[in-house]
Amino acid sequence: MTRIAILGGGPAGVGAAWLLAREKKAEVVLLERGGAVGGNAGSFEHAGHRLDYGSHRLHPACAPEILADIRSFLGEDLLDRPRHGRIRLLGKWVHFPLKPADLLVHLDKGFALSSLRDAAAKALPRRAAHGDESFASVLERSLGRTICEHFYFPYAVKIWGCDPRELSAIQARRRVSAGSFGKLARKVLASVPGLKPKGAGRFFYPRRGYGAISEAYAAHARDLGAEIALGWSATAIERVGARWRVRARDGGEERAIEADQVWSTIPITVLARLLRPEAPTAILRAADSIGYRAMLLVYLEIQVDRFSEYDAHYFPGPDVAITRMSEPKNYAMRQEPRGRTVLCAELPCAVGDRHWSASDADLARLVAQDLEASGIPLPAEPVSSFVRRLPQAYPIYRRGYEDAFGPLDLWIGEQANLLTYGRQGLFAHDNTHHALAMAYAAVECLEGGRFDRERWRAHREVFAMHVVED
Repeated sequence: MTRIAILGGGPAGVGAAWLLAREKKAEVVLLERGGAVGGNAGSFEHAGHRLDYGSHRLHPACAPEILADIRSFLGEDLLDRPRHGRIRLLGKWVHFPLKPADLLVHLDKGFALSSLRDAAAKALPRRAAHGDESFASVLERSLGRTICEHFYFPYAVKIWGCDPRELSAIQARRRVSAGSFGKLARKVLASVPGLKPKGAGRFFYPRRGYGAISEAYAAHARDLGAEIALGWSATAIERVGARWRVRARDGGEERAIEADQVWSTIPITVLARLLRPEAPTAILRAADSIGYRAMLLVYLEIQVDRFSEYDAHYFPGPDVAITRMSEPKNYAMRQEPRGRTVLCAELPCAVGDRHWSASDADLARLVAQDLEASGIPLPAEPVSSFVRRLPQAYPIYRRGYEDAFGPLDLWIGEQANLLTYGRQGLFAHDNTHHALAMAYAAVECLEGGRFDRERWRAHREVFAMHVVED
């Protein structure tokens, strides 16, 4: 049987491991450097709390066959929950997903009137798009100046760390689902009874935390004979004839895995540096020229049953540093532990900058100050706080990034029996259901030990149309 080494135990990695084992297409060894599967979509325990690495939801847009598999794993523990968040816009809180009545009551009136004028202007014949588009030009032309200047542009600066005019137009098309007034109106009207599409305003969430999805895939893959090796980091991927040898380390222990194929879900930039013989200088230079935005997750434990009724708060404005805060207990409506809850604040940054290098105590104070400034102060001093640091949270699509990513992606794709896929592997802004769709597509392309590259190219064209759900 074909032997496949899978690098990375996020949803794309464990999803492929399980499906390959179930369909008896390959013998699988999966290497995950962490102590648990799930990657950035994983969960962990802390003082009786079940916490995620930030805010995660399984969206109803998930392909039916994938959702059916997840339901078969989790059963009644996969909850169907209503969305119930809010956005702080010009000092006022507005429900998210957007609701017509809430917009009328709480939206800043000046902002509302300016947005309506922009919408009316957009109803007139559109001017042609310029050849050299950017994130800023695409959204401003589609949504008008008001919404962009007060919402999308400051949020973009916080999330990606650069001016919206420096970001690629692709960032707008793949990251902003409400990219026109028509789409925005449909999202608002989706909350109205009788007009609500199936699944609108809802999400799926495992009772035991979001990481339960990846954990279930991994457990079932093990049951079918796949090896899920936790704590192992790949240190080199060596070409041995038509096959590969993956060298890995766990502390002071080392091992070498012989494989017919390597399927990688780790960052494509990291993959390029691990390959032996070494990638050409131009390819390594391309890998160095694209990068990811890091994320700090600041957790505050406070002595109340529940901080608020909302699952998530969004902070697009430049007056506070954090971009989103979630309350994990609210996602699954857990009651335990009694008298305590945890808040998770998200702070995008760059590895090595002043936020990344700050102490846990300083970051906890920063979050408390941001909440105070936003009108939702902590009811008491946190009884504990800690930080998780994610070096690769979001790919940054600077204008012209395709000039580096294109050759890197092409060169990796030319390596026999080597596949890169998943959110990190394809440098993609994608949700969990997208990452799992890539895993299922990859397994579909494997027949009789041969990977069908033409079929994979067709799947890649579909992946390029993915738009992030939030």
